[in-house]
Amino acid sequence: MTQHAPLIIDIEAHSLTTVDRERLAHPLTGGVILFGRNWESRSQLTQLCAAIKGVRRDLMICVDHEGGRVQRFRNDGFTHLPPMRRLGEMWMDDDRDRTGQGVLKACRAATSVGFILASELRACGVDFSFTPVLDLDYGGSTVIGDRAFAKDHRVVTLLAKSLMHGLLQAGMGNCAKHFPGHGFVEADSHLDMPVDRRSLKAILANDAAPYANLNTSLTAVMPAHVIYPQVDARPAGFSKTWLQTILREQLSFAGAIISDDLSMAGARQIDGKPVSYTQAALVALEAGCDLVLLCNQSLNGGAEIDAVLHGLSEAQLKGWWEAAEGSAQRCAQLMPKSQALGWDDLMVSAAYQQALEYLP
Repeated sequence: MTQHAPLIIDIEAHSLTTVDRERLAHPLTGGVILFGRNWESRSQLTQLCAAIKGVRRDLMICVDHEGGRVQRFRNDGFTHLPPMRRLGEMWMDDDRDRTGQGVLKACRAATSVGFILASELRACGVDFSFTPVLDLDYGGSTVIGDRAFAKDHRVVTLLAKSLMHGLLQAGMGNCAKHFPGHGFVEADSHLDMPVDRRSLKAILANDAAPYANLNTSLTAVMPAHVIYPQVDARPAGFSKTWLQTILREQLSFAGAIISDDLSMAGARQIDGKPVSYTQAALVALEAGCDLVLLCNQSLNGGAEIDAVLHGLSEAQLKGWWEAAEGSAQRCAQLMPKSQALGWDDLMVSAAYQQALEYLP
């Protein structure tokens, strides 16, 4: 990569079109996010990933693949992974005799989930998954719900660390989300602008605690499209206060920051005013994001993708935006550093077989 490429885009179908290839070849495109619509079979997915790498080797192929209801690939051999709440329930069960065996089983299961998740994706050519969710389960958020491990931030921290260890064993990084916490608000930021009116002290003591505890283990963080008015009038993903003052300086996070989808309702207004996708991308980058996600825009012909690529190029040429120091290096660290096992070799590997035994 000769320059920082901050935009992650999507494609419409099972294979690349000529227009897809042109967009992926753009010097400001840094990666591709895949969805269920891009899946037909393992063979097709593997061919698609190879075709993307054929355009540019440095493009990061990523996906939301957490387990439970957020798992894009579910058949043709892919393991059905449990929702993260199931791991939290294992922890809380503790064999009913307080011996600690439930905690140990939950941590071992979390590592197995991480390993299976990453190794299966990598066997097909996918580089990165946006996981784990560090949001706390307060019981009111339908968009988070069973995607969260637990309500206790200490349980979340240790189960997430165990899952991240499994990802690492398979050669994959991690992306903790949604900083500083999306679990307390009931509104869905895909459809609305959630507002969390708690104090910074309360948020740091609970929801943001896993980020502080895992700051040296996290390779990436995704901020929430949530406004925390006691801290900043802007959603966290567009706030220098949240991303630079708190996440970078106070919590000492040194990895990549990746925006949540800029097409979500929670990203469509900044400072009370509607913004274009290009404006949202520029504000997110200025606030401290290293990468910005623009999802599902290929479905209407891709005009918005083209507009953002053009807008970012113009802003860069006119000096309205330049990559933050270290952004390119932080993004490069998200790519796998080891060779992945092919699917057939993975299926018979001892590590994979053992991981399957420990799934809940």
